[in-house]
Amino acid sequence: MMKKKNLQMLLICGALLVTACKSKSKEEQQSGYRMEGDTVQITDRFLSEKIKVAEARLEPYSKEVITSGVVRPIPTRYACIASPFAGRVTKSYIQIGQQVNRGTPLFEISSPDFTTAQKEYFQALSSRELAKKDLKRKEDLIKNGVSSQKELEEAQNALLIADKEFENASAALEVYQVEHPENMTLGQPLVVRSPISGEIIENNIVTGQYLKDDTEPVAIVADLSEVWIAAQVKEKDIRFINAGSSLDIEVSALPGMVIKGNVYHVEEAVDEDTRSIKVLSVCDNSKKHLKLGMYTTVHFLSAPIEQIQISESALLQGEKDSYVYVQVTPDIFVRTPVKVEATKDGFAVINEGLHPGDKVISEGGYYLK
Repeated sequence: MMKKKNLQMLLICGALLVTACKSKSKEEQQSGYRMEGDTVQITDRFLSEKIKVAEARLEPYSKEVITSGVVRPIPTRYACIASPFAGRVTKSYIQIGQQVNRGTPLFEISSPDFTTAQKEYFQALSSRELAKKDLKRKEDLIKNGVSSQKELEEAQNALLIADKEFENASAALEVYQVEHPENMTLGQPLVVRSPISGEIIENNIVTGQYLKDDTEPVAIVADLSEVWIAAQVKEKDIRFINAGSSLDIEVSALPGMVIKGNVYHVEEAVDEDTRSIKVLSVCDNSKKHLKLGMYTTVHFLSAPIEQIQISESALLQGEKDSYVYVQVTPDIFVRTPVKVEATKDGFAVINEGLHPGDKVISEGGYYLK
């Protein structure tokens, strides 16, 4: 009885094995390939014709780092105009949006402080002229044996002191940007001039207004033909960015438009709150598309390096990773996991998993999933 049961079990197992083999053979015939582990063998000629193979090639690739940025003025092209002293505005020469050159009059202001500086200048000028005349007279007298050497030296010292006082008085007027002070009229108002060339982007000057010496700036002149883009770059990406690197700027207000720029400076310190590094870039703004304070999307591009690239259609997605099929023989392929750096314009940049010259299935890999 026991032998009979064992014989029945063997017959059942054999039948199951034959059924499994037939099922596997039938499945293979239907799919057109045989898979063992990560190795796939194409067994059907029609399936083989559907699959295309291409080489993995080394191509130049620039790492792209995308972050946000803010439009800022370039400090040397931006000037806040404030009154140099307390006084009353007597005249305004400008209006908002006006183009000015360096030295262009902006407004006039009358002040006792400026009048005092004028008086000191004219007194120093007069004292110097008198000291020069006295020295000349002493030199003539000593030639004729009338004056003493001591009197000559005293006159020389007096002229040195007068020269120094005149230099100090002239320097005081330079603070007020007074040109040709010798042509001044005592009591005339001060003309405040633009220190740079640019556009009046803010004008709060009111004729008759009294300005204190600590008053906020009353006008702003800026040359915005070029601007800075201040961007925050994460620590892990800063190695891809260097001074002179190129970048593309996108602004939500200008969809589809790309503005070019170059990295000007990478700061040496990390912001401890955000763990990022500020990167300043110079960007052309001759068409005035970029406004101060505007938010932008910045695409930094590193210097090109050779990296393996394949068709994006060659990539297949598994449960945990991306993979491709690498050709070993015309009909045999091996599933190979890869690390993808980026995908762009129909190509995938591969960091790990492939070597230059590897042949991979570029189209039709999904038939083998």
